[in-house]
Amino acid sequence: MRTRIFYLLFSFIFILSVNIFAQARPDALAEYRVGNFERAIQICRDEISENPNNLESHVVICWSLIRLNRFDEAMRFARAARSLNRFDVRITQILGEINYYQGRNEEALQFFQEYANAAPEGARIDWVYYFMGEIFIRQGKFRHADIALSTAVHWVPGNAAWWVRLAYTRESAGDLSSAIEAYERALSLNSQLADAQRGIERIRRTMSGAQ
Repeated sequence: MRTRIFYLLFSFIFILSVNIFAQARPDALAEYRVGNFERAIQICRDEISENPNNLESHVVICWSLIRLNRFDEAMRFARAARSLNRFDVRITQILGEINYYQGRNEEALQFFQEYANAAPEGARIDWVYYFMGEIFIRQGKFRHADIALSTAVHWVPGNAAWWVRLAYTRESAGDLSSAIEAYERALSLNSQLADAQRGIERIRRTMSGAQ
């Protein structure tokens, strides 16, 4: 009987110790989600130092570095993560985003297209299509941009800023009626969007002049 009580007491203490340790261990993802990017980075650095093959730490540190516009650092960790798992779509998207912000359009497109093929309903698919749309705008490929941004707002129909960008691509492609519709959709979501208001006025002047 005493042996059984001792065993139960030992098990209880062990489980309690594990729970306390787990609670005390800092959570990089939780810090990232509340905007404590520097803290998340430090936690991830410690975790990677302890275990260089920790893919999750590589992912969170890349997200945090991107939010702080520290793209060169993010690229180093992203490449290391890619070597750990060639097919992790989070890293694929991260590499696309870093290349996008650093102006390497073709490289960014390759990664975004890889992500879209591998994870057509992935957690970041909306942003992937948004970034693709912005790249096509940079390249003057407005029809391509229309398709990409239309897909982005399909996934996030409440993003007024993305509707403005879609409207701009349609305006640039000469599809003025559809552009007005997109600008109006943006204003229905946020009536204070000056870019949308100016876009509608600009198109109406153009259409009036053409009559």
